[in-house]
Amino acid sequence: MKTIIIARVSTEEQKEANNSLPAQIARLKKYSQNKGFEIIKEFSFDESAYKTQRNDFDSILDYVIEQKDKLAVCFDKVDRLSRNIFDKRVSMLYEKALKDEIELHFVSDGQVINSQLSAVEKFNFSISLGLAKYYSDAISDNVKRAQEQMLRMGTYPSRPSFGYKRVPIGKDKTEIVIDEFASRIVQKAYEWYATGSFSMDLLRKKLKTEYGVNWSHGWTDKILKDTFYCGVMKWNKKLYPHKYQPIITKSLFDQVQLIKVGFNKKRFKFAGLPYIYRGLLRCGHCGLSVTPEKHKGLVYYHCTQYNGKHGAEWLREEDITNQIGNVFKNMRVPEWVIEQIVDALRTTHESKIDFREKQYSKLSEEHEMYSKRLEKLYLDRLDGRITDNEYDKFYQSFREQIADIDTRLSMLQEADDNYYITAKYLLELANKAYELFVSSEVEERRQLIKLVLSNLRVEGKIVRYDAQKPFDTILNFADHQRWLRD
Repeated sequence: MKTIIIARVSTEEQKEANNSLPAQIARLKKYSQNKGFEIIKEFSFDESAYKTQRNDFDSILDYVIEQKDKLAVCFDKVDRLSRNIFDKRVSMLYEKALKDEIELHFVSDGQVINSQLSAVEKFNFSISLGLAKYYSDAISDNVKRAQEQMLRMGTYPSRPSFGYKRVPIGKDKTEIVIDEFASRIVQKAYEWYATGSFSMDLLRKKLKTEYGVNWSHGWTDKILKDTFYCGVMKWNKKLYPHKYQPIITKSLFDQVQLIKVGFNKKRFKFAGLPYIYRGLLRCGHCGLSVTPEKHKGLVYYHCTQYNGKHGAEWLREEDITNQIGNVFKNMRVPEWVIEQIVDALRTTHESKIDFREKQYSKLSEEHEMYSKRLEKLYLDRLDGRITDNEYDKFYQSFREQIADIDTRLSMLQEADDNYYITAKYLLELANKAYELFVSSEVEERRQLIKLVLSNLRVEGKIVRYDAQKPFDTILNFADHQRWLRD
């Protein structure tokens, strides 16, 4: 059989580790040789499999479609095909394989997708795709956690506000400092507006006359609401104190806000009661929210029918719970299938271990080096070899380096742990979902629902839903007859 081999990387780590393009090509060539395949084309490229636009991969698909003879398409692993379970390219190749037009071979995973695919093999492939997406999501989560660590340290993870700038302080490292000219403009904008004598338009004219800047109304408003200037940075709608020198005082900032919004405006907070399905359900007829109400000690859910009456039913919370509980009851996977999948995934994971151990060793050595530097720095200060200012400067730099290394070590460990959580935890969760659902508190139930289900909607007295990956595959195999061994 003729074959094409496809190698792909998307990160620097993959280029350097056992997932590099040459390593993938070598494995694919050896596999093809052992199978007696005739390699008619090799493709290797650097492109994310998680984004929607994949120009390099689309050109490969065009080549596959043009072939008249049956073709074996070889990848190193399933995640080299895609990390996006909603990628239409995956379904197209999958359907062609089931129609016996091509075969998909995933060498390191030991999976072959063809027209003879069994139910368990289909499930295994679906789980592999779902876990590939989960792994990418986990990487994204690790980046977010690294950003959160920076925020806790008072370090801003992105481009700073106008009035500040980034300057290099070493190899691949920058620091945020005040821009003297730009910060002066910000300071004067606050001072002038705080007098109460300037409208927004008058302030803009004043700034243009004095400093030659032509700010728009929206930009000026943004500057006058930016807490970064008084020592507080905003990230994902949360506020954190930062370590950089403020441009204005907190009192000046507050004075400007009072002038902008008025002295008598009061804030009100509304706390919703702990209803399980608040905000999770929508009407299947009109798409509006299904809201809870309590009557005589019982909780009912109903459509607001704001756009017009349509005979919406009222459902008791217990009835909704029973319907969703039945969904979780059906999410059971035979133990022998779980063991088979976990064993297969453990095999594919072995290639990652060597790279992880090397990175862990390297980071540990750097951590020890900076820890020793901190100890020596303290002794130098005691002995008078450095001044207090020099000590403070180097201490802050070393502490930041150590914190950064700690974060990377944590991410490295979590990435390793997440792989097994992906394979084992999700499958075991499916078997225990019902027990967890009926025994958990309100917030825990809501988290479980959002993990497994999406697009919950009420149609009459029936709750419809879409299942998240990979739980949709598990529910599709809910009929235990389909799990029977071939």
